[in-house]
Amino acid sequence: MKTETRKEEIIKTATKLFKEKGYSAVTMRDIATAMGIKAASLYNHISSKQEILNNIILSLAEAFTAGMHDIKQANTSSIQKVEAVVQLHVAITAKNPNGMASLNNDWMHLEENRAYYLSLRTAYEADFRNILQTGIHKNEIVDANIEIMLFSILSTLRSLYLWIPKKEEVTTTELSKSLTNVLIHGINK
Repeated sequence: MKTETRKEEIIKTATKLFKEKGYSAVTMRDIATAMGIKAASLYNHISSKQEILNNIILSLAEAFTAGMHDIKQANTSSIQKVEAVVQLHVAITAKNPNGMASLNNDWMHLEENRAYYLSLRTAYEADFRNILQTGIHKNEIVDANIEIMLFSILSTLRSLYLWIPKKEEVTTTELSKSLTNVLIHGINK
């Protein structure tokens, strides 16, 4: 198993603090204190708090982008692609719920990389919208307001970081299956 580098340890610690306090409230001194080191030592590995935030948010956004690329390329039905989107969100969130908090709550603090992040997010949403539109066109998905479908599904998936840490007894497979069932098939008996 790969050992964690000091930079990775700093990012992991900062990610947890960002989730607990919010990006703006955390200082480099707070990160150093949580690690039991002097603040000056952080700068041997990281140039700034902004670099940490960039690393957290962009690595997650790029993981979602890569996952969506694979989903789009798959030779599967639109419903199966929506199921794959749910599985993608569950998998990424389960691995890094603290990072997902920053992705959702702190992206606006990105400085020079905000436009890049927003372009990734916009493209991801456009790809998801296209999956839904294709599903409607192929009569696989009910012909309803796509924006409401997109909002409903993504709002649920984007808030998983709040729920997953509290439900350790639920496996990611069980969660993906149950979420898919509710989000795609609804709660009708």
